[in-house]
Amino acid sequence: MNERKLMSGNEATAEGAIAVGCRYFFGYPITPQNKIPEYMSEHLPEVGGVYVQAESEVAAINMVYGAASTGAYVMTTSSSPGISLMQEGLSYMIGSELPGVVVNMVRGGPGLGNIGPAQSDYWLATRGAGHGDGRCLTFAPFSVQELYDWTGRSFTIAQTYRNPVMILADAVLANMIEPCRMHERREHPKQPPDWAVGGVREGRPRHIINSLYVDLPEEEQVNLRIARRYEQAATEEVHFAEYGHEEPQILVCAYGISARICQTAVQRATEAGVPTRLVRPISLFPFPTDIIAQWADRVAKILVVELSMGQFVEDVRLAVEGRCPVELMSRTGGMMMMPEEVTDRIVQMAQSD
Repeated sequence: MNERKLMSGNEATAEGAIAVGCRYFFGYPITPQNKIPEYMSEHLPEVGGVYVQAESEVAAINMVYGAASTGAYVMTTSSSPGISLMQEGLSYMIGSELPGVVVNMVRGGPGLGNIGPAQSDYWLATRGAGHGDGRCLTFAPFSVQELYDWTGRSFTIAQTYRNPVMILADAVLANMIEPCRMHERREHPKQPPDWAVGGVREGRPRHIINSLYVDLPEEEQVNLRIARRYEQAATEEVHFAEYGHEEPQILVCAYGISARICQTAVQRATEAGVPTRLVRPISLFPFPTDIIAQWADRVAKILVVELSMGQFVEDVRLAVEGRCPVELMSRTGGMMMMPEEVTDRIVQMAQSD
């Protein structure tokens, strides 16, 4: 099978997980990601999978913890307030060195907020995962096809680095409908990883999954081991896309749905006489620092476009290290800018250079 089908982002996310062998889903309903658990409840039984609607997001992430300890391909999904409730469980998973996939379809906040699109969970996704020295490996698709592809790919990444992976999207990407090319559903490897629990078996030692280390030097070694995996990911899992003029005056940095807006704006600005280029990070942690730093030496200014008060811009500024001015254009609370607004800002920046 290599068929194309019109799907929503939520449906593509769910099918992308099933296609690579996800057979366990635990979740709790919250808009705008409800179509994912609905899809999972209908389609997981087709492949012998298990769907459980938990009594809360806290329960859901701890069910993920249990399934992940066996080496299973397991996923949960939620939206901003629900992800907040999962933070302790994510920290336990990191401390126990367990893989799993978490999808956050971000909505307007803080608080209960609204069901509009937002990118205000950037810090939560890239600096979060609860207390301690751990973070989620975080990826930001910008289309229905990428939601399908990156959700599927995230299971392998999670297993490789024994760490939770977060897919960060938003209410627009969750509900937009686009053609999506799908591949044949397959099973993940039946042989459990060497570290997984599963009882004492012939030729296999007994394993205990735990995040409690009362011996202080042992806890330090766990943190150092996790940090080494992040360093490895920084060499193997940095992903980005570029679009626009080869010799730009202005560089635009945006991810997710903001990058969809900026693609149009970059093209229009270039046509208006201001050569412009877009760098779109796909991996948010690890962050594509090097490519942004390289462009910072070649452009007059950088414009960061995001649907938050200014979170993503901090990583861009860290990458730039003062090489050129970095400006922020943002909307918040579920509001979005239009392509012509971004184009106008780019032209204004060029004229004031």
